[in-house]
Amino acid sequence: MTSPTGDPATDGSAVRPPSPLLQRPGAVESSGADAGVAAHYGDPHREQRLLAEGLSVVDLSHLAVLTVTGPDRLSWLHSLTSQALTDLAPRTSTETLILSPKGHIEHQLRVVDDGGTTWLITEPHTARAAQTWLDSMRFMLRVEVADRTDDIAVVGEPVARESAEGEHLAWVDHWPGPVGDTALYGPAEGHPGADRPWREVLVPRSELTAYVGERPLSGTWAAEALRVAAWRPRAGAETDHRTIAHELDWLRTAVHLHKGCYRGQETIARVHNLGRPPRRLVFLHLDGSGHTLPEPGDDLQLGDKAVGRITSVARHYEDGPIALAVIKRNTDPTAVLASGPTSAAQTVVVEP
Repeated sequence: MTSPTGDPATDGSAVRPPSPLLQRPGAVESSGADAGVAAHYGDPHREQRLLAEGLSVVDLSHLAVLTVTGPDRLSWLHSLTSQALTDLAPRTSTETLILSPKGHIEHQLRVVDDGGTTWLITEPHTARAAQTWLDSMRFMLRVEVADRTDDIAVVGEPVARESAEGEHLAWVDHWPGPVGDTALYGPAEGHPGADRPWREVLVPRSELTAYVGERPLSGTWAAEALRVAAWRPRAGAETDHRTIAHELDWLRTAVHLHKGCYRGQETIARVHNLGRPPRRLVFLHLDGSGHTLPEPGDDLQLGDKAVGRITSVARHYEDGPIALAVIKRNTDPTAVLASGPTSAAQTVVVEP
């Protein structure tokens, strides 16, 4: 099992102490982008079953939490990012992307507003860069951006319900949507992500242990396996410096097609209106007969020709070794690919 790549400190973000939940019996710390929390607690497959059955929670206290306050906060974020946010109601979750001027994905923000503050959950190794860019775009607007990661922790729960008044605020993952005025590059019916309820609860860091209480814990390996099985893209895993949202079918939950101008919007519109993306996300069943599996970043080949790269790898408790990969659009969707000695059977996610 491998976790997403990424150095937690590559953008200058603070390196925080490991989670106190790593003191639980059997806990083994994750690495890469998920360093600081448990990869598993001694039985990864059992932890996946518990999570899939809605019986456990996941320590995600390594994730970064930013806030935006001020009366202009929602209209300001609306003008900068890919999703329609101006009329976002309190305790209603959505997600949005920060794009480069050429439309490449730079950051994903999980967004929920409590009526006075907009809360943003993002990847730990890119949070500083996201905050710095947002700060640079404030100009004369009445907004303030703050990093709340030192005092707010995140707990993942297999729940699809938005938080109610009196409860801890939560971001609900509405994948696979569709959400709002958008487009699908993968299936409209029968999407495996529809079977994955998920939310991320914001908890004061001092209350993290008490909030989890006696509930069973599952590690990030379990959460990642269910994410991969749901074809759910993750920033820093499925993305690289040239990824556009269409390649990952990410328009379905993170992009509003008719909200007006924002940085990178021209690429979103041009690819949607005039053609197909140059690459496409695929789901892979890996041959598990060998002793090792490919790593994220490893090449995928068709014969002697490189056609893409592995992005996420997991061992699913029912399906065995699985992966997500990004490959060239014109790759034969019926072909069996290979990564080193490991063969990989494709399931189409984004249509060629």
